[in-house]
Amino acid sequence: MEIFTGRPENCAERLAKEVRCYDLLDSLGIVYRRADHPAAMTMEACVQIDQAFGAEICKNLLLCNRQQTAFYLLLLPPDKPFRTSVLSKAIGSSRLSFASAEHMEAFLDITPGSLSVLGLMNDKEHRVQLLIDEDLLRQSVFGCHPCINTSSLCFSTDDLMQKLIPAMGHTPQIVALPQEEPHEANPNPSGT
Repeated sequence: MEIFTGRPENCAERLAKEVRCYDLLDSLGIVYRRADHPAAMTMEACVQIDQAFGAEICKNLLLCNRQQTAFYLLLLPPDKPFRTSVLSKAIGSSRLSFASAEHMEAFLDITPGSLSVLGLMNDKEHRVQLLIDEDLLRQSVFGCHPCINTSSLCFSTDDLMQKLIPAMGHTPQIVALPQEEPHEANPNPSGT
């Protein structure tokens, strides 16, 4: 897998939502590495990408409360399982479940398998609250998709926290999810 620095030379055949990601990162002066690859719909499919980058693509989950009135984008390390009941208690929300593909597209302009923090640039009404597991912040490098799962990006966690998230107008809530045994965790049906 070839790793490139910055945006593709020719973006003519790229989706507009992917190009908007490059435009945003470039406008903020964020240096990023990029890899193009076959569609990576699950965390397991990201392993080869992780190896090429020498960094892990984070796990992204779009969650909502029972009433579907509050929505959350949770970022956590790829191998860290979690229980929705633990997260619900930590953020003071009623029982959480996975949000629908329709909500993902409506709020973030992203389809399942492509979920990414970069989708928050499309959340102009701030319908989605960003949650970041504290263990993710201990990593010096952050990996994600540019709103499409046929490319992946890697840039510094400092740039994520100090440049990208503020530019998208979101304030993250840092959560401390416990490391649990995999048999206790909820599955990730929506991929990355």
